Amino acid sequence: MPPLHIGLLGAGGIARAHLPGWLELGARVSVHTQDGSADKLAGEYAELGHDVTAVPDLDELLSRCRAVDICTPTPTHKALALAAVARGRHVVCEKPLALTVPDAEEIAAAAAAAGVHLHPAHVVRYFPAYAAMRDAVVRGDLGDLAVLRFTRGGARPQWAPWFGDPDQSGGVIMDLMVHDIDIARWVAGEVVRVHARTRGSERATGAPADVVTATAVLTHASGAVSHITGLWGLPDQPFRTTFRVAGADGLLRHDSAAVPGFRITAQGVRAAGEGIPSSPMTESPYLAELREFAASWDDPAVRPRVDAHDGLAAVRIARAAVESSRTGDAVELAPAARPAPPGAGAATTTRPTEPEEPTR
Repeated sequence: MPPLHIGLLGAGGIARAHLPGWLELGARVSVHTQDGSADKLAGEYAELGHDVTAVPDLDELLSRCRAVDICTPTPTHKALALAAVARGRHVVCEKPLALTVPDAEEIAAAAAAAGVHLHPAHVVRYFPAYAAMRDAVVRGDLGDLAVLRFTRGGARPQWAPWFGDPDQSGGVIMDLMVHDIDIARWVAGEVVRVHARTRGSERATGAPADVVTATAVLTHASGAVSHITGLWGLPDQPFRTTFRVAGADGLLRHDSAAVPGFRITAQGVRAAGEGIPSSPMTESPYLAELREFAASWDDPAVRPRVDAHDGLAAVRIARAAVESSRTGDAVELAPAARPAPPGAGAATTTRPTEPEEPTR
């Protein structure tokens, strides 16, 4: 593999979760932010002897790096991704890929036209419990899937003001539930119908902000149904995720509160209430996803378990859920064909439940 030089955009909580993974892979990392916080983050790691530097100019960073890792607020994803793609850089982009379907489509189309890799960082696919559950489904251990239930909740994010503006964060569905929307599709296949409801004010105007809950029912092309619940709770609300996946031949369930498969961690100084789920039982899921992404840049045989099509599909389903919640009506979806990967020939369509061969 050529020398790994990563341009890290952002210095907040998720950037601090990604940075140790890149360093573990032996990468040189240049950090860029617009508010000067890159200097602080780079300084913390430079003092520990790591090759991390702050770069004040985006063009300079893009001229240096091989790939960019976008860990900035969601409204900035499109402009940064398009800038990186225009310079021929591979892109890792935090979820959701964009706030709207047209924006996500534009990012994906630009990356495909440029022949660069676009990796939406849907890290839950790399958490051990979810990966093991999906493997069991692919093996056929549960038979034909029937009903899937996912929950995810914790304290409402208040460490950055953009979370409290649904026009910037997309609200609880786009920012939080998109994780389980992606997992549901990964496990049970394409989604053809969405019906959702949201309760509570998503626009934070006071302190503490209102509790917000949302539910989404996804009907899959297979006939399976996924029920997804998201919660932005009070400041003392512990983070918790669950799933319960039932098929004709069995049931799998997981509760992070009963079997701790993760812990809330942060690297360096963090704002009050800010924490990133990680796993103490295996290697970091963030490291696992970044390793897989980077390996695919030089080896066409490496197929990361999440790609641009998956990121676009997650945005499409989440936006349908937001629209359903707004109108009270179900939204019908037509599954999109999966495009060819960079450098491949004609586009092909694959079933999400077919076995893949990720690099571990």
